[in-house]
Amino acid sequence: MRTFQRIFGFLISFSVFAGDVSKEEYSAIAERIKPVGSVYSKEETAVIRIAALRDGATIYGTFCFICHGAGVGGAPKIGNANDWIPRIAQGKDVMKNNAIKGIGAMPPRGACMNCSDDEIAAAIEHMITGL
Repeated sequence: MRTFQRIFGFLISFSVFAGDVSKEEYSAIAERIKPVGSVYSKEETAVIRIAALRDGATIYGTFCFICHGAGVGGAPKIGNANDWIPRIAQGKDVMKNNAIKGIGAMPPRGACMNCSDDEIAAAIEHMITGL
């Protein structure tokens, strides 16, 4: 059986590459037979994750603005220093921990369950920048 597969593969390869195959046809064939998935090392995966992180403005604009834009449920409003000063005084680690675990009316992670801790921190940084 294995011999048959090799011969059949050779004949297919020979018929494809022996004839006049344009670059477009060759590219189309290569696209059809390419592997479905890829394997990454731990180091490569870490680099991909870092590259995929959303910035603070994106997280804010997707999740946080709902409450922090209008002060819903006592949320400190973006751009309002009086709302943020007492929280900033507690330190960024406390703010990050509160955002991750939830506090008051704020659910854990501000309802962004797929946000990483670093993305939560970036969203906080975005909201307090320029105060």
